[in-house]
Amino acid sequence: MLVKELRGTESTQDACAKMRKSTEQMKKVPTIVLSVSYKGVKFIDATNKNIIAEHEIRNISCAAQDPEDLSTFAYITKDLKTNHHYCHVFTAFDVNLAYEIILTLGQAFEVAYQLALQARKGGHSSTLPESFENKPSKPIPKPRVSIRKSVEEEGSHEYMGV
Repeated sequence: MLVKELRGTESTQDACAKMRKSTEQMKKVPTIVLSVSYKGVKFIDATNKNIIAEHEIRNISCAAQDPEDLSTFAYITKDLKTNHHYCHVFTAFDVNLAYEIILTLGQAFEVAYQLALQARKGGHSSTLPESFENKPSKPIPKPRVSIRKSVEEEGSHEYMGV
């Protein structure tokens, strides 16, 4: 969904509300797998395992749960070719899964941010150092909002959702 005026979490909430309305009439909403890593997010077709879309973590600016339906969440990306922002809305099978996904996105932002800092300090390290621990430098807030920090981490987490 195109974001005409970027307003952070307010933009994600607007997109969630619009998506809720547009999917009310749908009999079947497509099921996808989200693969989240320090590199970014991939949407994968749950049926044929084809990658539908990929977003680099550095192009994700905001992620938040929908306050009206906590099993729904969204994140905003910037298309570098068009310079437009897009909001991607998802509904997980339950609130706990949505919570886990938002936390994982927050951790991915933190890891990528820490790696970017390390790369700036010590050169071109694009892999995790052996001593790197995947722990946030500060407590992660409740998963209603996860503000962007560019980051990278080994491994990825996959989630099923609709």
